[in-house]
Amino acid sequence: MDALLGGTMRYTDLSRRTEGVSQKMLTQTLRGLESDGFLTRTVHPTIPPRVEYDLTDLGRSLAEPISALRQWTETHINEIERARARAAADKSGSTAASTTTPRAAHGR
Repeated sequence: MDALLGGTMRYTDLSRRTEGVSQKMLTQTLRGLESDGFLTRTVHPTIPPRVEYDLTDLGRSLAEPISALRQWTETHINEIERARARAAADKSGSTAASTTTPRAAHGR
């Protein structure tokens, strides 16, 4: 949605702006946002068809909350990454502990 804050965009331009997102995922996301009333989709009867997307008033009303969330995430990204690393270390440590059974537990 952030990419559309500047105005109407064609599908191909949105695709370029969202690197690392597959065509399938972008299409599904855009369809969901359209169904939820956050954007409009206009198909122009050309060959090939030209498809454009634009934010609705409801979609534009999310600009401020999205910006605030992005700013908060950028401020706290190091803490988030440390928490993820701890969780991954805890998970790998607990997995190893749960798969290793002491011999005494088997009566040996």
